[in-house]
Amino acid sequence: MAGRADEGPRTPMPYRGAWAEELLDQLRPPARDPRRLVAWLARTVDATVCLRGGDGSLLAGEPIALDDTLVADVVTGRISAAALQDTGRHVRLVAIRHPGRPQPQNASTGVLAVVREAPFDRDAADIVTHTAGIVELLLRERALTAAGHRLRRATADLRLAILQLLMVEDTVAARRVAAGLWPGLLDTDTARVYVVESLPEERDRLADECLDLTDGQALVVRCPAMDGHVIVVSPTPTAQDGLRTLVRERPATYLGGSLRQSLAQTAGAYGQAISALAVARFSPDHTAVYAERTRPERLMDPAELHAWSADVLRPLDSLAHHTRAELLATTRLGLQFTAVNAAKVLGVSRNTVRARMDRVEALLGTDFTDLTVRAVAHLALNTQAAHALAPADGTASAASAVRLDGLLSGPALGAWAHDLLGRLDQDGRDLRGTLRAWIAAGGNAERAAQALGVHAQTVREHVRGAEPVLEHRLLTAGTDLYEVVLAHLAAGDLAAPVLGRANQGPSDAPVHG
Repeated sequence: MAGRADEGPRTPMPYRGAWAEELLDQLRPPARDPRRLVAWLARTVDATVCLRGGDGSLLAGEPIALDDTLVADVVTGRISAAALQDTGRHVRLVAIRHPGRPQPQNASTGVLAVVREAPFDRDAADIVTHTAGIVELLLRERALTAAGHRLRRATADLRLAILQLLMVEDTVAARRVAAGLWPGLLDTDTARVYVVESLPEERDRLADECLDLTDGQALVVRCPAMDGHVIVVSPTPTAQDGLRTLVRERPATYLGGSLRQSLAQTAGAYGQAISALAVARFSPDHTAVYAERTRPERLMDPAELHAWSADVLRPLDSLAHHTRAELLATTRLGLQFTAVNAAKVLGVSRNTVRARMDRVEALLGTDFTDLTVRAVAHLALNTQAAHALAPADGTASAASAVRLDGLLSGPALGAWAHDLLGRLDQDGRDLRGTLRAWIAAGGNAERAAQALGVHAQTVREHVRGAEPVLEHRLLTAGTDLYEVVLAHLAAGDLAAPVLGRANQGPSDAPVHG
């Protein structure tokens, strides 16, 4: 190395006179790339250019052998730039700093190295110096953009965590987490849940628009289970009009909304929104709010229903409170949305969900592969969730006298069941018989087809054909399917299953399920 050299005599060079304009063009949005800028510099001054990070990593350009001591002087801030002649090469080093990035005083976060055969005249030196300033701007923009992405991701993860807490009825923790960033968001006791559906590739933009129109007054979450869904939990009534307008202005976008529910019933409200979304797909304005229709549990004696559900779930009462709550919430979601989707909503593995549901199965002494068992368990779990407070002593003492078959034998429930299933009798394809066999086979079309002596595709077509007649979704797990199963039990088309100690008769009584 010959040491640091002067600029040397100024010699004419074939620079394009518009180099300053070309350099500024590198700041235009489509061209903002340090690699593109370094390539432009190499072409403009006819040199080999290298942009290195403070740790020696290659950020752009081509690798160049440099004097380590001199580079260290630039990186540590001892000097801000250097010019030298080394073994026939003319070298320029310029420190690159990121304003605002934590670093030792005067230290740089990178080095721009330019090596050429000809000496650097004043124009070439100016181009290198000005280019270094533009590199700093681009790297700073890149760092700020990355920080913005990290912040948005962290905020989105926080919103999802709040939703997951609401899904398992931990409203206290959900409020505590939300209070730091969105004060007052969950101060109310009730909310509506909306699900907005779009194409998966449009979801990020849709979520941003939902955030803008709710202006911090709603919890907006990208659904972890469905790629095209955005979940909006809105304590205020103002969100619905804005979401309706948003959907009307976007093609292939749909909105389903729940009834107002307590925050502890967020999972149930989400199920209502999903049901409404299925209706919205056929609605002229692509929106629908959950229609309050006759629910089988409302046709049962409330005290008996509560006592029966408490008896069904009593095997879990010996568990620690947090363990019991975790098992109940997970199982309720697993029955409503499948174990796989429940895992995504809760932010745990599918194996964790299945292990928890297996434990509940073992405690209840039952089998969740049986659709009638799933429907009855769903009824018990939702009843328990709707009655968060313990029952009065009189109700609890009568629990052992309530059996499922007695609960299902009321005249009002029987009339509802016969009316609902009677709609299927008008179809000449025996939809009712197929549906009964399909439920008895655990929702398995192949096993139902064997029992009926028909093709499995025929079973699937019949079940699908029953959906618009019953106005219930049957091919996905959830409230709609379980209501139809309960109708079969109440009408006597299927035998009531056994859950835990509830519904157990004498020791020689037949066991169904």
